[in-house]
Amino acid sequence: MGQDTLWLTPMGLLWRGQRIACTIGRGGLVADKREGDGATPFHTLRLNGLWYRPDRLARPAPWARPIGPLDLWSDDSAAPDYNQPVRAPYAPSHERLRRADPMYDLVLTTDWNMDPAVPGRGSAIFLHQWRRRGAPTAGCIAMARGDLIRLCRQVQPGTPLRITGMRLANRTRGTIFDA
Repeated sequence: MGQDTLWLTPMGLLWRGQRIACTIGRGGLVADKREGDGATPFHTLRLNGLWYRPDRLARPAPWARPIGPLDLWSDDSAAPDYNQPVRAPYAPSHERLRRADPMYDLVLTTDWNMDPAVPGRGSAIFLHQWRRRGAPTAGCIAMARGDLIRLCRQVQPGTPLRITGMRLANRTRGTIFDA
């Protein structure tokens, strides 16, 4: 396994020889991702953004972008800017990046379904803080805050994230990938 590749395995997220406990989508792992299915796609993704809450955290890396009160993410597959960051006011369906809870205080975005976005294929596969240990996500990969901060300090734009191998399929729904 490549040193500078993130790998999702049954033992956790592997990065530079270290294991990070994480959770995935409540819909498990799927080959055919769809908007709203709550699943994490089998795919090789690339990290393409790092966002942080400057009112809650110090900038974790030079390429990190602050999350402002108007920052949103479009999840409306009929909108022309589907699966892209957008700003309020924004009428189509969206997800607020600046949340009251700490889940999106630090977010790594991926290139899932971008360039161009295929309507309905799913949006916003992020790496973010988990709601609580073991709680599944809506399709993202979540982990403890400290692990996420350490990871964000080390990864770069373009870092690959490999979510592959059918062996994972039996260990997914509602379970934690534990280090």
